[in-house]
Amino acid sequence: MPDRLRAGRLATFVYFALNGFLLGMWIVHIPSIEARTGVGHAVLGWLLLLLGAGAVAGMQIAGPLTDRVGARVVVPLSAVLCSAALILPGLAADAWTLGAALLVLGVGNGCLDVAMNAHAVQVERGYRRPVMSAFHAAFSVGGVLAALAGARTLDRGWSPASALAWSAFLGAAVAVLAVPALLRPDGPRRQDAPARERPRTPRRIWMLAVLALMVMLCEGVANDWSALHLSRVLDASASTAALAYGAFAAAMTAGRLLADRAAARFGPAAVLRYGAATAALGLTAAALSAWVPLAVAGWAVFGAGLSGCVPQLFSAAGHHDQGAVGANVSRVAGLGYLGMLAGPGVIGPLTHAMPLNLTFFLPVALCLIAASAAGILRTAPADPRHRTRRPGRPRTSKAVPPRLDDVEDSPPGRVTRGRW
Repeated sequence: MPDRLRAGRLATFVYFALNGFLLGMWIVHIPSIEARTGVGHAVLGWLLLLLGAGAVAGMQIAGPLTDRVGARVVVPLSAVLCSAALILPGLAADAWTLGAALLVLGVGNGCLDVAMNAHAVQVERGYRRPVMSAFHAAFSVGGVLAALAGARTLDRGWSPASALAWSAFLGAAVAVLAVPALLRPDGPRRQDAPARERPRTPRRIWMLAVLALMVMLCEGVANDWSALHLSRVLDASASTAALAYGAFAAAMTAGRLLADRAAARFGPAAVLRYGAATAALGLTAAALSAWVPLAVAGWAVFGAGLSGCVPQLFSAAGHHDQGAVGANVSRVAGLGYLGMLAGPGVIGPLTHAMPLNLTFFLPVALCLIAASAAGILRTAPADPRHRTRRPGRPRTSKAVPPRLDDVEDSPPGRVTRGRW
C-alpha cells in the first residue's frame, strides 16, 4: 500500500474528527449563547433552521467546486471557513446576529461535509475496499472530544467567545497542517459548461438521496426524541433519560467502526438491508417497552442498525461517476441533511394525535422501506471496492487490476509487470 494513500486516509480521519469537534463545541455552548443573546427556546429553534439551510447551500456549492478543482483544495479551505465561522456565535449579541452567525457556520459545515466525503471516496477507491464507515465514526469521536473540552472550559468559567475562538484557532491550525497528506485528484475533472449542456443528475443518485433522507430522518428522531421518550412515556429521571441517547450514540459509533468489515465481506447492500431491518426491530422494542432498561437497549440496537447505512449511501453516490463525485455526494448529503432536520418537525405534530411512543412507528416504516430498497447498492462494474466474474468460470488468479497511481507510474501505453 503506497505511503501517500495511507497518509491520505489518516488526513481524512483528521478532517472528519475536526468537523465533529467544531460542531460539538457549538452544541456544548448552545445554552450559554442562548442566555447571552436573550433568545428563547422557540426562537432558537427557528434560528437552528438557518444552520441547516446554510449547510444545504454549502453542500450544493462545494459539490461542483470539488469536481472542478479537487478535494485537496476544497477540503482545507472549507475546514478553515468552518473554523473561522465558529467564532461568530460566541460574538452574537441578539437574535439577528446569532441567525447570521449560524447561517455562515452552516455554509462552512456543508462545504466541509461534502468535500471531505468526496476525498473519502477517493481514498476508498485507492484501497479498493470499504473504508467509508470508519471515517464517519471519526466524526462521532470528534463530538466526544468536543464534549470533554467544552465541559472543561465551562468548568473553568470561560466565556463562549473565548472557548469558541480557541477552538477555531485550533481547527484552522489542524486544517492547514493536514493539507500535505491529502491526495491529488486521480481522475478527470468536470469542466464548466453551459447550463443547457450540463448532464442531469442520474435517477440512481436521486434514489440514493431519498434513501439518505429516510435514514437520516430516523437519526434525527433519535437525536431529538430518545431522551424525551424515556422521560415523558416511561417517567424516567432526567439523568436516566439521557442514557437513551447515550446508548444510541455509542452503539452508532461502535457500529461504524465495524461496518467496513461487514461491507467488505457481505456487500454494501447487505449492510443497508440488515442494518435498517435491525434498526426497525430496535426502535419497535423501545416504543413498545414499559421497562426502562429494555427501552435503552432498544435505542442502542436502533443506533447499531443505522450505523452503517448512511456511509454506504454516500460511498455509492461517490463511486457512481468518477468525474462527478462532489456533485453526486452533495445531492445525497443535502437531501439526507434535510431529512435529519425534518425529524423533529415530523414527530412533533404527530404527538398531538397519538402518544409519543406510537409516533416512532413512522421511522420504523422508513427503516423497512430502506431495507427493501437496498438492492440499489448492488455492486456496479465501475465500483472499485468489488470485483465480479462470470458465473461458472473458475478464478485463475488472485491478482487484481492495477490502481490508478500504479498506472501513472508506468510509461505511457504500458503497465508495469507484476502490478496486475
